[in-house]
This record gives sequence, C-alpha cells and structure tokens, in this order.
Amino acid sequence: MSSDAKPKKNLVLNAFVMMCSGHQSPGLWRHPEDESWRFNEVSHWVELAKLLEKAKFHGIFIADVLGGYDVYKNSLDPAKISGAQWPTNEPFSVIAAMAAATESIGFGVTASTTYEQPYHFARRLSTIDHLSKGRLGWNIVTSYLDSAAKNMGFTEQPKHDDRYASAEEYVKVVYKLLESSWRDDAVKLDRESGIYTQPDLVRPINHKGKFFTVPGPHICQPSPQRTPLILQAGTSRAGKQFAAQNAEAIFISAHAPEVTAKSIAEVRELAKTFGRDPSNIKVLALVTAILGRTEQEAQAKLADYRKYASLEGALALFGGWTGIDLNKYGEDEELREVESNAVRSTVEGYARFAPGTSKWTRQTVAEHVAIGGNGPIFVGTASQVADGLEAWVAEADVDGFNFAYALFPQSFKDIAELLIPELRRRGLFWDDYAVPGGTYRENFYQKPGQTGPLDEHIASTYRWKAGVPSEEHAIPER
Repeated sequence: MSSDAKPKKNLVLNAFVMMCSGHQSPGLWRHPEDESWRFNEVSHWVELAKLLEKAKFHGIFIADVLGGYDVYKNSLDPAKISGAQWPTNEPFSVIAAMAAATESIGFGVTASTTYEQPYHFARRLSTIDHLSKGRLGWNIVTSYLDSAAKNMGFTEQPKHDDRYASAEEYVKVVYKLLESSWRDDAVKLDRESGIYTQPDLVRPINHKGKFFTVPGPHICQPSPQRTPLILQAGTSRAGKQFAAQNAEAIFISAHAPEVTAKSIAEVRELAKTFGRDPSNIKVLALVTAILGRTEQEAQAKLADYRKYASLEGALALFGGWTGIDLNKYGEDEELREVESNAVRSTVEGYARFAPGTSKWTRQTVAEHVAIGGNGPIFVGTASQVADGLEAWVAEADVDGFNFAYALFPQSFKDIAELLIPELRRRGLFWDDYAVPGGTYRENFYQKPGQTGPLDEHIASTYRWKAGVPSEEHAIPER
C-alpha cells in the first residue's frame, strides 16, 4: 500500500426490508421461491433475524410508509394489484420477537416525526430499547406521501422545510425525554428502604416550543442506550443540515456513486461545523445483489426474476417517490423530450448511468425500477459484486450498504454464503461482532461501552449523568 493510500474501510452491512411483500422489487412475491408474502407471520421475521445474525450483519433496516402509492394513474389500484408496498404493517411490533431470538444484531426502524406526538413516541423507543437490550435504531423521516397526510388529519403533506423545522424540535424533545428527564442512577430498587425510584432524580422537561408543548417527565426509566442509534435518509438542503447534526448513519439511494458523492462530501463538511468528526457518520448505500457461482448463473437469475417483476407496481413506486405520474405520457413517448422539467431531469438522471438504452419511455423507467428500486443492481459472482461495492466506497466515500432483496430470504442467503466470505477475504468485513451481546451502538462504532451517543454528538449534551446534581445539569434548549 502506498503511503497516501487510504486504509480499507470495515463495511457496515444491513438488510433492507419492510413489513410488506416485495419491497423494492414489486411482483417478485409471485416467484415460487419467494417468501416475502409471509410478512404477517412472526416466524418469518425471527427466521430472518437469526439468518442475518449468523452471517454477522450489523443490522436489519426496516423501512415504512404511512400511506399508499396513489400518484400513478391517480389511483391506489396499481399498488393494490401488484402488492407494491401494499398492504404494509407497522414495523416496531416485531422487534421484540426478533431481539428475543438473537443476541447482537441491531434493528433500525423507520418512524416519522410528522404524525405522532414525541412524548408517546419516546415511550415506544425506550420500551423497545429495553426489550432488545439496547439494540434499537431510529431512522428519522418526515414522511413524503399525501396519502398519509390525508389520513392523519391534514389536507396535504406539510411543506418540506416546515416538516424539517418541526422535526428539529421533535428530536430535541425526544432527547430531553430520553436523556435529561431521568438521572442515570434514578432507579434504586432498594428493597430495604422501599424506594423504587428516587423522586428528586426524575424531573419534568417543561418544553414549550413552536410545535410542541411537553411538560414531562418521561414515563420510562433510562434504557441501555437511552437514545437509540440515530439513522436518517435526507439529501435535500434541510435534510443534510439535519443529518450533519443528528445522524449517526445516513441512508442514501442512487443509481451510481457519482450521483451522491458530492452530497456525502457536503454532509461530512457540515458535520465539522457541529464539532463532529465526519468519519463518525457512516453513509450506507442501497444496493441489490444478484449472486451466482458464475456470471452466467447470476445473469440467468436476473432474467428469471424479470419474468415476475410488476411494471405497474414499479410505476406506482416511482410515482410515490417522485410525485410524477408517468401514465400521462404515451407508451412510446421519449421522456427526455417532454415539457415537464421534473420528468426530463429525473429520466435524464437514470439515462446518464444506463448509456446502452437508446430510448427512455414509461416502459424503460418501469424496467429500471422494477428490481432493486432506486438503487443499483450488482449481478455476477461474489468477486464481481465485491468489485462493484469497492467502487462505490472509493468513488462516493460510503461506509457500507443496505442490501435490498429480489427474493426473500434467498437473496440474503446468497449474500451470506457467497458475498460475505469474499468481503472477508478482502479485509472489508468483520469475522464477528465487536461486542457480542452488546448494544447496537457499541457494535456500530466497534467500541465496547459506547452505549450512548458519542461525546461529540448533540444528544450527549442532554445526558443527566449519575451523581450530577440537577442544578449542575440544566436541560439544553438548543
């Protein structure tokens, strides 16, 4: 290695799933080997957690939405028919069962700051962090579907920057409840004196802000991590600012590393303004790996999967992600030549990284999205896929990957059997958890004892530590 060569990163690997069938590959539930349609069964999720922990995945990243994809054709029917993230269940419910069957794998769960009061939500976080022995992560989102807003008391989705302004305050309320309301040593469980909790070591937070009024105190005692590992997936200006201050891991989705390299660099620079080491923010890219023992075998799998993919489902997902209804355009219409700037720029973005496609129509976009969603597909042997992952690390400065599946759970079995041994051979993946039986955060940072946020993280300033008098730890207002 030359003196200026960067040391190899030890990759963070998550499985990317959702409590629905198909997830990023709509229609694949029809494949005879797919079991994603079993998402209503607890055993389905327990089996997945055990499989992934055996392979030493860092975590299971569970996506969520609170509404259906009804932009395409101005109808929910394409999503209903194809099973495109419809129906979908609530993701927190199954974490305790997966945690009970495992010891070390983490669980990153998506929850919106837009539709649930922070006091109630903080209770859910503490409860599951207790039940999982500190293996919970919270993927903070602000939601993006009007279909969700209309069912949550709004006429439409609040404006983007308004959602982030609310999210900023929401997260501060959650930090206050989780970190500042109880002192680390408030619970005494003193059977002799009869004191369960020392009353002066629990206090209200008395939060009064623009969006929320929460007197407190928090209703749960401190959990192993207090604040779950903070994950986030926003690449807008407001999203990057939010991530630079709060995110410990950032989830990105793009079809090529050069699309996202600049955004990642900007977040890392912004992190410095908040006193954070940019390398402590781990960026995880969405990918789908289709693996074979030979390239021909992998390509045959892809061809087989394409027979089952739902193009209507893909267009439903595309409509929800972009707000664009491609049904307004003719079947053979070249989408790079239509009047809409949004359509042209979106499709040109896809076309730039698939130069072999001469014409981009509604069908082309659907085929592009139908397997793997808004991320790249790596098809080939373990060596070829590992080369692709290394290219992303080198070109975009990502720290790991969220693996979506084509077939559930076979895609993950292939990763465990074929890809992970190759990554280990290259010195890119650990042999075991850094802290077996530890918290999500300890294993994420590979630091025994790092159960709470790093000292440089804003949440650490809210921590009311053992032995510190209340008057010496004012609850931060920033």
